[in-house]
Amino acid sequence: MTQQNMQKSFSPLTQAAETADAPQSPDRVELIGRIASDMARLRQMMGRRFVSRIALGRLQEGHGLELSHFDVVTFVARHQRAAPVTVGMIGEQMRIDPSRASRVVSELVKRGILRREACQEDARRTIVRLSAEGQSLADYFTSVRQEIVMRILEDWEEADLQLFEPLFDRFVAGLESRMTTLADAETGMKE
Repeated sequence: MTQQNMQKSFSPLTQAAETADAPQSPDRVELIGRIASDMARLRQMMGRRFVSRIALGRLQEGHGLELSHFDVVTFVARHQRAAPVTVGMIGEQMRIDPSRASRVVSELVKRGILRREACQEDARRTIVRLSAEGQSLADYFTSVRQEIVMRILEDWEEADLQLFEPLFDRFVAGLESRMTTLADAETGMKE
């Protein structure tokens, strides 16, 4: 592949850069490049799913839980209070087909970790909720995640944490709100 073809095939988000409100100073471009590089490193570490593996590794032998179970329990725990969680939502979040999502949910229902209920707003829809055992498992996963983050940040000053947390939260919220729009713009899809 020639350099010219590669640039056409792998062009950056030029549309987003062209429509940005603020001018892009060289310092800003360099800082954003460093943040993007840090994001790539973070993504690689998260892709290894080390938190999930540690949490599952600490459970009693013979638990039979898989990484996908960890993901579903964590997703349901995070979202069930805000809105009804469906199997379709779980599949979309985990980027798996609906039949695989349904199988994972069924496994967790059989284990007593999840339960299916009729949606109060629309009785034709089935929603997924954590059982008491599922909530205990979600709490356990949260405690492991917090312990790991605590260890990573153990040498940070409290003032640094107070500066970092709102900025990181703002960054993640911005990513969540723009993720679909940016992906759709690049693939030519419209919402």
